[in-house]
Formats: sequence, C-alpha cells, structure tokens
Amino acid sequence: MTGQQQGSTALELAAAQQVLDEQPFSRLVRARITGFGAGAATLEIDVREELLQQHGFVHGGVLSYAADNSLTFAAGTALGPAIVTGGFTIQYLRPARGRTLRARAEVVQAGRRQAVCRCDLTMLDADGVETLCAVAQGTVLPLGGPPAAPEPDGQGPGLGR
Repeated sequence: MTGQQQGSTALELAAAQQVLDEQPFSRLVRARITGFGAGAATLEIDVREELLQQHGFVHGGVLSYAADNSLTFAAGTALGPAIVTGGFTIQYLRPARGRTLRARAEVVQAGRRQAVCRCDLTMLDADGVETLCAVAQGTVLPLGGPPAAPEPDGQGPGLGR
C-alpha cells in the first residue's frame, strides 16, 4: 500500500468514526470503528457491566446494535453515506462473554437500490482469542430510495390517514 493509499484509508476511517460519534447511542455504548472501506466495516465495543444482562454476558440488544451499525457502515462503502437499514436478522450462537465485542460486516451484493451484507459477531478474550457468538444478515437502502407502490385506494402508503 502506498503512503497516499494509507492516508486515504486513515481519512476514511476517521470520517466513519465521526459519523458514528454523531449517534448518541453509539457514544453511550462507546462504540468505535476499527475498519472501514472496500465493502467492509468493523465495529468494536469494550465490555463493561452496563452492557451485560442478568446472566453476566453481553445483552442481545448490544449485539444487535453492533450488527446493525456494522452492516450499514459496510453498505455505505458501496451505496454512499445517505442510507438506512431496511432490515436485518440475527442468530445468537452462544453467550457473548469476553472483553471486547467485534462486529465484522461485508457487502455480499450491492446495486443501485440496495446492498445485502453479512456480519460475524465475535468476542475477544483477555488473550485476544476470538469466539463467534452471533451472525447477522441485512439489507441497506439508499435514503429516499425507490418510490413505494401506491395502495389500492390510490393515496400511497399512509397518506391521508
């Protein structure tokens, strides 16, 4: 990688972190982007007591948050910054125990109207060993995406109600 490419990557990563920091909830969980570009994104959260559920492992909502954001950031590398999550599914495989949650997402397919992405959520222990704890897949859409089809009454979705 040339010096110019490294500088560009660092700028992209810094810009992605700035966007993440604009989300109040992201600041609350202290999320950080540790990888961004070329159809992929990695988000990390250090585990602390406030993020645990009653059995002592990371709450599923925190894993879902990490999946949602990493999927969307990965899609942003293909669709641009004006995007929203269209939907995603997550499968919890094992309790999330460790010191750091890592969500690695990549674009599977991208077109003009959507990007389909997948995400592996792993926990890192004190020795840096990763254990897969959940997988997610989602669809990300451009903001103001394709127009919705009108409803049978001709008023469009939710209009006039």
